[in-house]
Amino acid sequence: MLYLPREEGQGLVEYALILVLVAVVVIAVLTVMGPQIANVFSSIVNKLSGN
Repeated sequence: MLYLPREEGQGLVEYALILVLVAVVVIAVLTVMGPQIANVFSSIVNKLSGN
């Protein structure tokens, strides 16, 4: 009988690599845009609190 490669683990590894890539992109975007996002939320909080 010939050896049949198992490919179930390969799909899992591919999904893990995609997940890691998405996480790296999200972290990079938050690092670049973080201060601007914080300013937006601060202005919203200040307007809601009446300051």
